[in-house]
Amino acid sequence: MALTKMVGFVTTTDAEKAKAFYGDALGFTFVKDDGFALVFDAHGTMLRVAKAKEHKPVVGTILGWQVDDVHATIRELSARGVKFEQFGLPFMKQDELGMWEAPGDDQVAWFKDPDGNVLSISKHVK
Repeated sequence: MALTKMVGFVTTTDAEKAKAFYGDALGFTFVKDDGFALVFDAHGTMLRVAKAKEHKPVVGTILGWQVDDVHATIRELSARGVKFEQFGLPFMKQDELGMWEAPGDDQVAWFKDPDGNVLSISKHVK
């Protein structure tokens, strides 16, 4: 197959805040700043945080990571300064930590990076 490894992309207007967030808060390994983007090793997936003068976040989740335990991951990331979203939607009840259990038992929680991009962690029932 021609498509082998996925590369993730996200945009930032503040490279220093993004470097701290993706490196320190999320725990990804900083690889380099190539002038156009900050490059991270996100546990085997390349994540390019593209530098821009202006950026308007899109509606919806742009990046997400599967985890073994959503609540444990929320606690760990919260201890590193990540704030989880509480959307307050009547059709999407979240628990006190911000996790939503979808019909079918998938679990999802959302948070934002310093540029307002919506990211998620999730556990999917097979």
